[in-house]
Amino acid sequence: MSRKCNVLFLCRANSARSIMAEALLRQLAPGKFDAFSAGVEPAEDVHPLALAQLRPTIGDLGKLRPKSWDLYAAPDAPRMDIVIAMCPEVAEQHAPAFPGTPVFCQWSFPDPLAGEGAESERKPIFEQVFRQILRRVSVFIALPLDSMRRADQLVAVNAVDEPSASSVEEN
Repeated sequence: MSRKCNVLFLCRANSARSIMAEALLRQLAPGKFDAFSAGVEPAEDVHPLALAQLRPTIGDLGKLRPKSWDLYAAPDAPRMDIVIAMCPEVAEQHAPAFPGTPVFCQWSFPDPLAGEGAESERKPIFEQVFRQILRRVSVFIALPLDSMRRADQLVAVNAVDEPSASSVEEN
């Protein structure tokens, strides 16, 4: 890839996990990647606890908004190089056909919005998921994607997945 690599993060509501990944990748490697995010059933707004996690790190939060993945499946959409599903509900077999032939990968994170509880009870879960996403995005940025074949990219990006991310630690 001699140009920037287009990466699309997918999640169900596109209000927390995929938004955090998009913002972090855009902030941490603007010269190497163009980051996007979308959801199957986009929420009305970015979740306030996701914004709270991003606020100290991300300069421009105004660009962040939930979007439908149909936006990126349109013929005139940017051609994605890598699509990363961040929850099982948006696995490759359920996703629309995106233009081009993106490498489709899976990173699993706990849903910080799942279950019951007050916002104050959810804050530690959001913090933990944010840290997990930050670690994975940091490793992802370091991958030598330009020098990898498509099959090697698939293996490498999927290998960035942390086994511990599938469960939330008790606080």
